[in-house]
Amino acid sequence: MEEIKSNLTDTVYYLSNVIGQRSYLDIEKLDMTAQYIVEKLSSFGCKIERQFFQYRGNSYCNIIGAVKGAENSNDSILLIGAHYDTIIGTPGADDNASGIAGMLELARLAAAEPLRRTVRFAAFCLEEPPAYMTKNMGSYVYARSLKEAKTDIYGMISLEMLGYYSGEKNSQYYPNHIFNLFYPDKGNFIAFVGNISSMGFTSKVKNNFKTASTLTVESLNGLSIIPGVDFSDHRNFWKFGYPAFMITDTGFYRNPNYHEASDTASTLNYDLMAELVRGLYKALKTL
Repeated sequence: MEEIKSNLTDTVYYLSNVIGQRSYLDIEKLDMTAQYIVEKLSSFGCKIERQFFQYRGNSYCNIIGAVKGAENSNDSILLIGAHYDTIIGTPGADDNASGIAGMLELARLAAAEPLRRTVRFAAFCLEEPPAYMTKNMGSYVYARSLKEAKTDIYGMISLEMLGYYSGEKNSQYYPNHIFNLFYPDKGNFIAFVGNISSMGFTSKVKNNFKTASTLTVESLNGLSIIPGVDFSDHRNFWKFGYPAFMITDTGFYRNPNYHEASDTASTLNYDLMAELVRGLYKALKTL
């Protein structure tokens, strides 16, 4: 547990404090981030693929690292992804260095003791505006390539902001007051959020997680008209028929530093992040 916490802390600090802002304009910093991710995944023994694509005259890339499953390699593939870019004006500790840190730790754990299924760990570029919600998102480019290659994907999990928690009453907000009747008013839980067609996949991982972790987990599978349900890379996998959901601390419904210069490494709770990663790894072992 301490090793997980230490690794999470180091990655978030490096991406947010050393590299800093990683917007679509910061080509050199994005390249530094991509190289960091490649080196980490390579050190775990992952087979690495870089997927390059163009946007507004610049070249960007997704990084994919694969860990072969312990059992039948012909089984469908589990995909775990997170974006490594930030919006302009923020060092992006929670959004989304925390997601990248979580992904890298899951890759390290899976490489040391493989899951039953083969897993691809994908770091996406261009999740944030101005590419956001367009076909220029790195995750859209990758999801489309999977469909074109007829790749059999068991399900996709997007790690989107994993590090901000609060035990204060009324620290958690929702898109509508009706949600207060069903969900906690303290922001000390992790949320699994997907669409209706991904409900079975979401529920299976959630139920496994509840038996593996002490961290409270809530879930919502709903329509995209609910603000936030499709606010990450998982949305692009729905477009190509893949089940997908997001794991999130709920971002702007909780974290006052969301998309601000104050989204720094010191604001995150690494103990709960470590518990999340530990529990999620165990939850994925039985898929």
